[in-house]
Amino acid sequence: MMTFEEATKRVTTLNELLHKYNQAYYMQDTSLVSDQEFDELLHELIKLEQTYPALKRKDSPTQRVGGTINKAFKTVEHSTRMLSLGNTYSEQDLLDFDTRIAKGLENQPYEYFCELKFDGVAISLHYENDTLVRAVTRGDGTKGDDITDNAKTIKSIPLRVNTGLPNFEVRGEVFMPKQVFEQLNRQRAEAGEELYANARNTASGSLKMMDSAQVAKRKLDCYLYMLLAPGMQTHEQAIHSLENWGFKVSPTYQKCASIQQVLQYIHQWQEKRHQLPVETDGIVIKVNSIEQQEILGFTAKTPKWAIAYKYKSESACTRLVDVTFQVGRTGAITPVAELAPVQLAGTTVKRASLHNANEIERLDLHQNDYVLVEKGGEIIPKVTGVDLAQRQPGALPVQYITHCPACHTALIRHPNEAVHYCPNTQSCPPQIKGRIGHFIHRNALNIDSLGDKTIALLYAKGWLTWPSDLYRLTAEQLLTLEGFKELSVANLLNGIEASKQTPFENVLFGLGIRYVGKTVAEKLAAHFNTIDALMEASVEQLMQVPEIGERIAESVVHYFSQPEYRNEINRLKAAGLNFTSTANFQESNKLDGQTFVVSGVFKNYSRDELKATIKAHGGKVVSSISKKLDYLIAGDKMGPAKKEKAEKLQVRIISEEDFQSLLH
Repeated sequence: MMTFEEATKRVTTLNELLHKYNQAYYMQDTSLVSDQEFDELLHELIKLEQTYPALKRKDSPTQRVGGTINKAFKTVEHSTRMLSLGNTYSEQDLLDFDTRIAKGLENQPYEYFCELKFDGVAISLHYENDTLVRAVTRGDGTKGDDITDNAKTIKSIPLRVNTGLPNFEVRGEVFMPKQVFEQLNRQRAEAGEELYANARNTASGSLKMMDSAQVAKRKLDCYLYMLLAPGMQTHEQAIHSLENWGFKVSPTYQKCASIQQVLQYIHQWQEKRHQLPVETDGIVIKVNSIEQQEILGFTAKTPKWAIAYKYKSESACTRLVDVTFQVGRTGAITPVAELAPVQLAGTTVKRASLHNANEIERLDLHQNDYVLVEKGGEIIPKVTGVDLAQRQPGALPVQYITHCPACHTALIRHPNEAVHYCPNTQSCPPQIKGRIGHFIHRNALNIDSLGDKTIALLYAKGWLTWPSDLYRLTAEQLLTLEGFKELSVANLLNGIEASKQTPFENVLFGLGIRYVGKTVAEKLAAHFNTIDALMEASVEQLMQVPEIGERIAESVVHYFSQPEYRNEINRLKAAGLNFTSTANFQESNKLDGQTFVVSGVFKNYSRDELKATIKAHGGKVVSSISKKLDYLIAGDKMGPAKKEKAEKLQVRIISEEDFQSLLH
C-alpha cells in the first residue's frame, strides 16, 4: 500500500491529468487518451480517495460521477437578481425596442450582441480562487436552490479554471441534448414507462434529483452566456473571456451593428437552429456595452437593455387519413394519427401520437379531419387541434377501440390511468415479440445477432414464445429457414451462448417488468443480490431501496406473483443465466460477521457508498436496530429515535471517522 505522501502525489497527478483530458474532450472536442485509459485513471483516483478520504478535493474529477444524496436543497440568495427577459414574437416589437434603446442612450452609438435562446434551466455558478464552490438555480430570481452536487456531474461545467480572479460568477443554461432525450425516452418506452414530454422539463427534473449519481447518468450539458466579474467593458469581451478560460459557450453568437443585422440573424437561424444538438426557442438580443446597460437600467422584472425574440411554434395542417392502434410489449395501447405527409421543422411528418382515449376525446377528433400538427419540444410530432372549418359534413367521430387489434381480447383501463391495456400477456403476438425484443436489447442480454425480423420468423414457426426458448434453438432447426446459412446460424447461436455471461442487473432489466428500467434494475440487483431474494420481497421491503417508490414496488410484486413468470425464471436459470449479483465484490474480510446500521448524512460518503463499502469488506448492512447489531454509524441529522434505541440496547455508536479506522 502507498504511504500517505505517495498517495498525495499520485492524487495530485491524477487530478491534473483528468482535468486536462476533460477540458480537451468537452471544450475542444479532442480525445487525448482512449476511453479505457481515462476510465482506468478515474477508477484509480476513486480508489485512492476512498482509502484516503482527506485527499478528496472539492474540484476532484470524481465529483462528476455523483453519489451525494440530498434530502433537501438549501435556499441561497443571489448576489445579483437573475431576471427573466421580456419577450416578443413580433419583429415590429424589436424595432420599437431599438427605438427605446436609441432614446435611452440619447442617440449615442451602440451595438447589439445576439445569442440563441436555449430551452433549458438557468443556473448560476460561483467560483472562488478558480474553484467551483456553489451552483444555484434561478428560483424566483432573488433566491434559488443550491444544486452544487448535481451541477458537478455536468462534464461541461469546469470544476476548476485559471482566471486569476479571487471570485466571480458565471450564468448559463443547463439542457438535455436532443439525442440524450430521445435515448432516454426509448429506454422508458422499452421499460413500459410513460414518456417524458420535452427535454426542458426533463432537464429541470434531473437537476432536482436527490441522488447526484442518477443526475450524472442523465448526461446534461451546459452553455454559459454571462460573466459577472470586474473589468469587462462589453458583453462580447465577457463571452470571449469565458471561452478563453475553458467555459463552454455556444459558437452561434454574433455582434450586430444595427437592428437590421439583428433581424438578419433571426432569419438566418429560423431553420438552421433545428440542426443544433439542443432545443432552441428564440434569440436573445442585448446591448453590447456594459456601461450602456447600466445607463439603460431595469424595470421591476426585466432589464431594459435586453429582449428575447421567440420563434412561433412550427405547425402544419394536414388530413387525418386514419387512426391506428399500436400494442406495446407491456400491452399498452397507443393511438396513432396516420397523416397525409406534411413538411414540419425540416422533416416530413406522416404519423403523430394521439396518446390515449382522453386526448382523442379532448380534440373531438372526427374521421378525415384536417388536423394541426406541431413538434412537441421540436422532437415528438403531436396533434394539437382540428380545423373545424374543413370538417366534412356527416363526418363520424373517431371511436376508441374496445378490443386488442392483435388478439381481440377486451381491453382494460386501470383506475386513475389514461392508458388502455391488453391483459392477454401470454398469447398476444405484439406483446410476445416485444418482450423478446426487449430481452435481447443491448442494455439487457445484448444478443445483437438477433433482430426483429428473425424474432417474427421464429415466432411464426412456433419456436419462440418465451425468452427461454432462445436457449433451446438448434443449428439443425435454424438451417431449415430460408436465408440462414452456417455462418449466420453460428453467429446467432454464439450470441445466445455469450448472453449467459450477462450480469444479473442486465438480465433483470431484460425480464421486462413494468416500470423497471435499467437504473431501477441496477438498484434492485445491488440491494437484493439474488433473484430469489427479490422474488420474495414485499412492497415495504422494496420501498426501502433508494429511488424505489410504491408504484414500482407494487409492479415488481405483481410480476413475481404470477406463476408463468416464476416458471420462466426457472427455465432461464436452467439455461445457465446469471441471477446473482457480482457488483459488490469483496475487497477484504475486515468486517466479516459484523452488522451495521447507517443513519444520517456523511462528509465523505453517500449512504449507498457507505453501505457498499461495508459489504465490500465483508460486513452486513441491516435496516433496524436490535441487540444483535454491532455498530450504528451516525452521521449528521440522524434521527433521535435510532440513537435512543441504540443507547438503550447498548449498541456501539460510531462516527464516520471511527468507521474508516476499522478498515485500516
